[in-house]
Amino acid sequence: MRMVIIVAAVLVALVLAVSLYVRTVPMRAAVWHVDPVEVEPPVTPNFALRRGETAPLIQRPAAEVATRLEAVAEAGGAQVIGGSADSGFVTYVVRTPVMGFPDAVSVRLIPEGDGTRVAIFSRSRFGYGDMGVNADRVARWIDALSGRT
Repeated sequence: MRMVIIVAAVLVALVLAVSLYVRTVPMRAAVWHVDPVEVEPPVTPNFALRRGETAPLIQRPAAEVATRLEAVAEAGGAQVIGGSADSGFVTYVVRTPVMGFPDAVSVRLIPEGDGTRVAIFSRSRFGYGDMGVNADRVARWIDALSGRT
């Protein structure tokens, strides 16, 4: 019985240590602030990338889209780790609600005619798959930027 308690205590300590690490691991701009237009997609399926023809064209000026982007990111608890929405190129870190897993979201706003094309790259720092979390985030952000939500 004593051995079971020791093993359980070690497992609990290990889970707590991993949880603390995941919640506090730094997301350095030098690594994560990448241009969605030029990035090489990861080999793992834990990302969502919309660029080129798959990047939505929002019928609003870039300055207005940048203002909306800041509001959408802030509402989702995102923190800027590189660039700025006003400059048209920004990267955020967004943490999952329960475990605090960090995801990086890089956005490039590209003026096009009277609108703005939004290239967006959302990816998980940890894990092989993401259960659709990044694709859902990209869809929500695009809907909000388009004024659909």
